[in-house]
Amino acid sequence: MRPGLGQHTQLKQELKINPRLYQAMDLLYMPLLDLQQHLKQELLNNPFLDMIEPDEEDEEEGEAPQDETNQETEAEKEEKGEIDWEEILLDGFDAGGRREEHEEREYYEPVTVDSRDLSDHLRDQVTLLDLNGRQMFLAEEFIGNINEDGYLACGLEKIVEGANDEVRKAAEETEREVTDLPVYTIAEAEEMLGVIQSLDPPGVGARDLRECLMLQLREAGLEHSVPYRLVRDCFDELIAHRWSEISKRFGISPADVQKAADEIAKLDPKPGLVYSDASDNYIIPDLIVDKIDGKYHVFLNDANLPRLKLSKAYQEIARDKKKFDGENKEFISNKLNSANWMIQAIEQRRQTMLKVMNYIVERQREFFEKGVQYLKPLTLREVAEVINMHESTVSRVTNEKFVQTPRGVLPLKFFFSSGLSTTAGEDVSARGIKAQIQKLVADENPKHPLTDQAIVNILKETGVQIARRTVAKYRDQLGVLSARMRKRV
Repeated sequence: MRPGLGQHTQLKQELKINPRLYQAMDLLYMPLLDLQQHLKQELLNNPFLDMIEPDEEDEEEGEAPQDETNQETEAEKEEKGEIDWEEILLDGFDAGGRREEHEEREYYEPVTVDSRDLSDHLRDQVTLLDLNGRQMFLAEEFIGNINEDGYLACGLEKIVEGANDEVRKAAEETEREVTDLPVYTIAEAEEMLGVIQSLDPPGVGARDLRECLMLQLREAGLEHSVPYRLVRDCFDELIAHRWSEISKRFGISPADVQKAADEIAKLDPKPGLVYSDASDNYIIPDLIVDKIDGKYHVFLNDANLPRLKLSKAYQEIARDKKKFDGENKEFISNKLNSANWMIQAIEQRRQTMLKVMNYIVERQREFFEKGVQYLKPLTLREVAEVINMHESTVSRVTNEKFVQTPRGVLPLKFFFSSGLSTTAGEDVSARGIKAQIQKLVADENPKHPLTDQAIVNILKETGVQIARRTVAKYRDQLGVLSARMRKRV
């Protein structure tokens, strides 16, 4: 073989996605708040974009001749050389005061206010205790290992080991022997654990659920009560609702056992969450469905969304093509095209969302009229075929979007679920079946709860064909216990 250079031709097909298509997909995916921030950022980055004020459209219609005069005035200024295009391009795109009006509407990111969590609450209490420096350090080790639920996340051995590691580091930094600094012991850790578990909220510092409940009962002065004894001596049987077995063991009636279990159920299994620093997540619906004169209408909730338009000042500058060549011309062309495309993409997003929601309202009309039990099965593919769009596009439109309806604020994904067939040949959604199961359980006789097979038989009478294992699966998803666990004595 001899090495050499050669040329050859080849035909092949490649699928390349335009970067703007990726941006359009992102716009569809964005919830309302994210889109709001994105558009405000675009207004800052692109001088050819401007924002329409709520009352600006009416003013523009009434003052059309005045606008033409203003345009002539700007052109005259430009001819007189009062507007330096090069300075405009290089010094922040400030054209004849127009940008100053826009800067008045500049968005400022709200500053997050520092919030206090469980650790801060515990430290505040520890500082009020009569502890020496050594005890305070160990208390900090405990507080640092308490999770947001209020439980101690590791064993006493790990805490002692971590504290002693710090002791050794301190000895090395001060060039002293480790033996000169007394190490922490398990006995000290157990003593400090008692201190931590005496703090507010009751149950904090527990190592498991059983200890957490016992701490709360002890704090309430019920250390010698039946609920305390049940948690301490037969916790496994209590969780399994074995009332008869517990009643024989303690010599009390099953009704008294169940009464004590009801008192235990009122305790907080995660006491630390009271002081959780999790911020409130407010939902702003992207769409609104309202019933007007017996018909359901769909509206976009975009009143606070910046409405974009092309900036007239920069359009005038861009029209004078004689002054622009090379990089300047390319820059202006790119920004102007980008501004036009952004305006069109936002409008396309609005139309797509309205198409999707209008079909959902049409398909799920019985739900809006009668409730969740009448929700029909619906898939992304079905919507995509009706509105003549790709399934992935519908998925992006419905992702993390919410709609305000006469039946509450709901995620768009709520309306999509698989379905089951009825004996009448109609379809019913899985979500509607779950609602029926939940209602049956809520209305049942507590002393004789409905078994999964009994629920199957009841649903069959209404025409719903469903297997017992499917009922069991839906019941688990709803967090409903089995019939034996729900039974009251």
